[in-house]
Amino acid sequence: MNRTPHIPSCPEPAPAIDWRQFMAYCSAIGLGGGTLGGALWEQGQEAGTITKEMLADAEAVLGLEFDADERELMLEGLNRNLRRLEQIRELDIANTVAPALSFDPVLPGRKLPSGSGTFRISRQPQIERPADLEAAAFWPVTHLAELVRTRKVTSLELTEMYLDRLKRHGPRLECIVTLTEELALKQAARADAEIARGHYRGPLHGIPWGAKDLLAEDQYRTTWGAKPFEDQVLDSDATVVSRLDEAGAVLVAKTTLGALAMGDVWFGGRTRNPWNLEQGSSGSSAGSAAATAAGLVGFSIGSETLGSIVSPSTRCGVTGLRPTFGRVSRYGAMALSWSMDKLGPICRDVEDCAIVLNAIHGADGKDPTTRDVPLDWDPESPLSRPRVGYYRSAFERDRRDKEFDDQVLAVLRSIGIEPMPIELPDQFPLGALRIILNAEAAAAFEELTRSNRDDLFVRQDQRAWPNSFRQSRLIPAVDYIEANRIRTMVMQALDAAMSGLDLFVTPTNGPNVLLMTNLTGHPSVTLPNGFREDGTPVSISFIGALFGEGTMLRVAKAYQDATDFHTRQPSEFAV
Repeated sequence: MNRTPHIPSCPEPAPAIDWRQFMAYCSAIGLGGGTLGGALWEQGQEAGTITKEMLADAEAVLGLEFDADERELMLEGLNRNLRRLEQIRELDIANTVAPALSFDPVLPGRKLPSGSGTFRISRQPQIERPADLEAAAFWPVTHLAELVRTRKVTSLELTEMYLDRLKRHGPRLECIVTLTEELALKQAARADAEIARGHYRGPLHGIPWGAKDLLAEDQYRTTWGAKPFEDQVLDSDATVVSRLDEAGAVLVAKTTLGALAMGDVWFGGRTRNPWNLEQGSSGSSAGSAAATAAGLVGFSIGSETLGSIVSPSTRCGVTGLRPTFGRVSRYGAMALSWSMDKLGPICRDVEDCAIVLNAIHGADGKDPTTRDVPLDWDPESPLSRPRVGYYRSAFERDRRDKEFDDQVLAVLRSIGIEPMPIELPDQFPLGALRIILNAEAAAAFEELTRSNRDDLFVRQDQRAWPNSFRQSRLIPAVDYIEANRIRTMVMQALDAAMSGLDLFVTPTNGPNVLLMTNLTGHPSVTLPNGFREDGTPVSISFIGALFGEGTMLRVAKAYQDATDFHTRQPSEFAV
């Protein structure tokens, strides 16, 4: 049964549109127009033809007005486009099929780093096995790796310890979709056998990790956090999963995400913040952040389109890295927004993020947006005068966590880094550019809207995906293109603002910074910089130059080495 046409009210007047240009464009591409892609087309399908009365209704939704002669003139083309839409909808288009257009964050004329890159981890002190292995549950990857490398702990022992914690604490946090126990035990046994033979793959060899459940693993279901896909099993591994397997890491769990990568509500419940079980863990990398913060995995992988690594990392007090768009392949990951999706690590400290990024970055021949750009990491070489800015007006404005952010600048100055004030461009209607994400997401899950399977979602409120997908069917195709043209202007303006800088530091929730840098594709690392009186963490963010993760992470590590916020454990899960 077809859904009764849903015509949402516009929250603000629609922009003026050159209708003839719009229709000419839509006719040229054979789509019939994103403008009328919702209610008008559905009404036309039921009636068999589009009428002048339907067109008048659509005008009201869009804030447009045509006279009777103009409507009469348009009808033949609209009905022709309706037939074209019907042909398009007859095709089964998988979520894995990307549009024949791709986003490039690198502006013309900008040179990227070249060469092979240098990667060395910091020298570790002598690490001894704790009397109770569970005491290592919150140790960083660098320490866990040293235990495994020196064979003071086997990967199998480490894996069984984390599986036990996942079974005990995972249900309280509602952070796990599927335990991958059988696979994990096999991978751990393989790692131990290889290390015993002298074949050590590197610092992730034998280390248990969790995958956000939008990453395909062909032996287990990949639910995308949404009821319609609860039993979905995909037939190949995501590139990130394959590369971590090649690095010798041990997959112990598929972690929760808010349904289709929004929020922390999934089909099995709401993922909790380990620091306050009355709070959700934020989203959408909800389970990855919660499991890492609670010491249930050695590290995890999350994804970000518009805050899905930054936000739960802030809420859960962990260190989350959002790489440059195009740094990490998204092959085998659920597509939400082809021009904004990014995958990155969620860890206990900055160096762990660098280690994981080193294992997963680079082109794979499957995600056409991915580049081979060297990653330099050597935390023991001198940090040669990084050019660091700070988002001055964001630091100066009154807000709840101002004292914590101000202290970050003081710490940086105390270790010889003098940030210079900068301002981010503020002349663009950034909020309006969210239609880029909304339109792409509605296309990625277009079949859900037309089939009514969106009724299976737990969340059915105004801001949830089902309603957003319906509304997004009414985004004009021309305005989607115009928004992307403005996006280019934003990229140019931010490039000018960061001219001469390697990175800048900003309050995590500084005005427009999250939306702007997700649109431009810049990398960020978010890490704890204090705790409120109620015991919950707060965070600071460092934003790097495109493909400048190495320097960005070096400065963030220098700050983290001078503080201890990242070493604290939520009391209900502490060892």
